[in-house]
Amino acid sequence: MRASALSLGVTHDAVIYDLDGTLVRLAVDWGTVTSDVATVLRDRNVDPENRDLWEMLTLSSETGHRDAVEAAITDHERTGAHESERLPLADGFPHGVPVGVCSLNAEAACRAALAVHDLDSYVGPIVGRDTVESSKPDPEGLLTVAEEIGVDPEATVFVGDSKSDATAARRAGMAFEWASEFDQARYRA
Repeated sequence: MRASALSLGVTHDAVIYDLDGTLVRLAVDWGTVTSDVATVLRDRNVDPENRDLWEMLTLSSETGHRDAVEAAITDHERTGAHESERLPLADGFPHGVPVGVCSLNAEAACRAALAVHDLDSYVGPIVGRDTVESSKPDPEGLLTVAEEIGVDPEATVFVGDSKSDATAARRAGMAFEWASEFDQARYRA
């Protein structure tokens, strides 16, 4: 694919996107999610000790309550996916190269948001927070998507909207582009 892609001015063999804040904006009140997760932990006799949501997720793994916490977060994300806003970057589909998604959101929420905005037919592999053992900025999710697409990480660009996304791309050996600056025209067939 690279030879034909280069003739079109494409510089990578695949594009992997972050989801929330990049392709769509999930309609999720993260303050409410944080409060609900704290309640889930307290109901299980675990003190969340003023931790943020992601720290509580780690705490839930350490205390054996990850499934309950994941369920609480995922419920909010799935609802938010159905009420999500499509962002301008999503209007650049389809691409002339394979596309995947790697997100800190639950895989089910990613799939729902992509389907709501008719993007699911353009996206191949989808890795959410619950698909692999570790979350961004660990590179595992990005490397999993690249492997499923069948491309070398070095031939892939990851498009995201956070420092965590940029760090994950660097750790995976991928190029990184900020969502606000990504030129999709290079990837159209």
